[in-house]
Amino acid sequence: MFTVLDRISLAGSHDRPNEDSCGASGDYAWVIDTSIFPGTPALMNADSDAAWLADFASERLSDLAPQAADGVALLRHVMEEARRLFMHRAPPERLDFMTWPVGAMTLVRRQGDSLDVWTFADTTAFLRGLDGHVVTVGDAPDLRKFEMAKAAELLSASGCTPKDIGKSEVFQTWLAGRRERQKKGGGLALLGLDPGAADRVRYARVPCEDGTVILLTSDGFSSLVDLYAHLDAQALVQKALNEGLASLAATARHIETEIDPDGRLFPRFKVSDDATALLLRA
Repeated sequence: MFTVLDRISLAGSHDRPNEDSCGASGDYAWVIDTSIFPGTPALMNADSDAAWLADFASERLSDLAPQAADGVALLRHVMEEARRLFMHRAPPERLDFMTWPVGAMTLVRRQGDSLDVWTFADTTAFLRGLDGHVVTVGDAPDLRKFEMAKAAELLSASGCTPKDIGKSEVFQTWLAGRRERQKKGGGLALLGLDPGAADRVRYARVPCEDGTVILLTSDGFSSLVDLYAHLDAQALVQKALNEGLASLAATARHIETEIDPDGRLFPRFKVSDDATALLLRA
């Protein structure tokens, strides 16, 4: 079981719905960060099918997790339900994978003195043991390096800033190519409407004795470490405990909107991303 110490889920912009979610139920906890191809009309939600997927997955995990014996089976079940609901409403043009919502996710389960961690894409789990050492679990740091390099390339090629790069032809061409590779099975395994992706989720087991602090984050929150290098992992967890998650989210927004809104210091595809974090104690 976990004690929830703090949580935050902050939209990246007043003009877009928040497409993140987080939660804890039974021996499980999670953070979810979803997206959908720009310009795709909403089918399941008045604002965004990505927001629908994040909320639906979180709600079903809350219901099902207390009885779940296996994380992979739990993920597959939730994705199967999401697929059935989506396909029941989908017109022919929405049967294309390119129009489906997908997401990054970290799901954790405490068993004895261990923590099982399942990760889709670039969400992160930070664990601080009783000795104060922090372990980072997830692919976000490596994925961030690639994304920063690609953002710098596309910002330069388009002459755009993070505020308008998403509408540029070069960005949409690159994004379409990435989604096409995912469609063919050549990309990252993602939370979404393909239940088979659960079999390719990244898995790790790490020590987790009583008193371990666990911070689950979307990439919009972990950016303080892996994009802006404002803090290291140990300082991030300590500040989360001392100052709260809202203070850290405000720091990220200050960097994004006041220090580097044009993406010159920290190349990225949005001025500010949705920032979600869940702080727990085992």
